[in-house]
Amino acid sequence: MYLRAIHADSHIPTLRNFIKNNPLGTVTTAIASSGYPFLQTSHIPWVMDVTDESSESELGVLRGHMARQNPQAKAMIESAKCAMPDGAQGGVQLDNEVLVLFTAHAHHYVTPKFYTETKPATGKVVPTWNYSAVQAYGKATIFFDNGVASTEYLSRQIHDLSQHAETSVMGYDGVEKQGPWKVSDAPDRYIALLQKNIIGIQVDITSLGGKFKMSQEMPENDREGVIAGFESLDTALGKEMARNVSERQELMRNKT
Repeated sequence: MYLRAIHADSHIPTLRNFIKNNPLGTVTTAIASSGYPFLQTSHIPWVMDVTDESSESELGVLRGHMARQNPQAKAMIESAKCAMPDGAQGGVQLDNEVLVLFTAHAHHYVTPKFYTETKPATGKVVPTWNYSAVQAYGKATIFFDNGVASTEYLSRQIHDLSQHAETSVMGYDGVEKQGPWKVSDAPDRYIALLQKNIIGIQVDITSLGGKFKMSQEMPENDREGVIAGFESLDTALGKEMARNVSERQELMRNKT
């Protein structure tokens, strides 16, 4: 991802929170295999683990899972088995780094008609697209056998992901809204059967990078035009985009 300085954000807590608020990420692997494509990618939801939420530098760990039937999972299992000592159990780390890309749901086309300064002055403007994304590189450990460590990892992963989605995404708090769905609400044998059909993926993050492309490259009057233009759409998405552009503009002002 091209992290142009004016759009880049390297504040680690901001990037961690972005992932927590946008947990569906695309994981990309590069694995040499005779039976599967070298490059593969899949959309899966992730849990972000952080030891110290107040830390300005801790990158965190991503936990996810994937269907065994997924060709990407098959390639990862194939690679892990080659690196796994005979009789060993538990997680196996892949040789190459993986990339997990997270994008915010709010993104939008930007028409040159929004630019109230440059367009009337010179006409030297073109369309673009505003969006925000965070990329995480890291070393992936795969849990795919029937051993205790893999079973415990998958049980914890399913529980934590469901809890996060039910409370943070759905807002089920058991107070103002109904209580969250719990894994224990489903039959144990049913969950055990489903668990056999997935593999666990743990990514120890080695680098995080954020891109918040919200018209920062334009003059202030043009940015104000973009904010007004999004608001004029009178849609929920337009209003959210206007807020995003405004927030990034305010950050720019505070840095100067």
